[in-house]
Amino acid sequence: MKIYLIAAPSLTGGMQEFLASRHESWQRENEASDSELLVEAAGRICYMSFGERQFRKRNGDYIANIVAQGHESVLEHANFTLLADGLSRALSHQIVRHRPGFAYSQLSQQYHDDSNADLVEPAGLSDHPEAQRQWRVATAASRDAYRSLLAEANALGDGILNTKEKKRLLRSVARSVLPNATATSLMVTGNARAWRHVLAVRGAITGDLEMRSYCVEVLRVLSAAAPVLFFDFQIFEDNLGELVRHCDSRGHKCSV
Repeated sequence: MKIYLIAAPSLTGGMQEFLASRHESWQRENEASDSELLVEAAGRICYMSFGERQFRKRNGDYIANIVAQGHESVLEHANFTLLADGLSRALSHQIVRHRPGFAYSQLSQQYHDDSNADLVEPAGLSDHPEAQRQWRVATAASRDAYRSLLAEANALGDGILNTKEKKRLLRSVARSVLPNATATSLMVTGNARAWRHVLAVRGAITGDLEMRSYCVEVLRVLSAAAPVLFFDFQIFEDNLGELVRHCDSRGHKCSV
């Protein structure tokens, strides 16, 4: 599985225009990303804490204080779009259950031919050779059935459907036998608060190793883009592999 950062906030000059119209100033931290500055600006607007009223001038201190007080609504202004590639269809069904604050676009099995799609083998299966063998036999049989159905069902819709809809019908029939292990691509847009929620509730699930791996890779990408917005999350490792833990709101070290 690979996670790509597709889009992140970019500030325009509108904030400076607004402040100039109010004869206010904002001492911004040069090292902060636009995503982090956007969250800070949203928080400062609530109290007009600019100029002489600007307390906690460091972006990291300001956002850490907001998080510590539970005022995370301002984090919703910062949206990040990630592309997850090579995850299983099963994992995608778990991910899209998180609705508030997210938008999703996924590779369509009606329009895309999955005859040669990759299969995502569950982590740890290699430690159990017989289980691994059975998994490979079952998934190979499912993919063979998919290919056969595409060929045998070719007559479906003849004289009734146009070419586009006939292909849709063919793949709709064939995809019904594809395993949940079929690899897919999923575009996800979410605000920082929503991403934090997913990382907190999904990042350390003992029995879902693919979800843990997804959360670890998501945190790596988001922390690189906006470290201050995810300062209180850390990556650890246990006997099952890497996981994400949510530390306390002051960023103190947390443990597995």
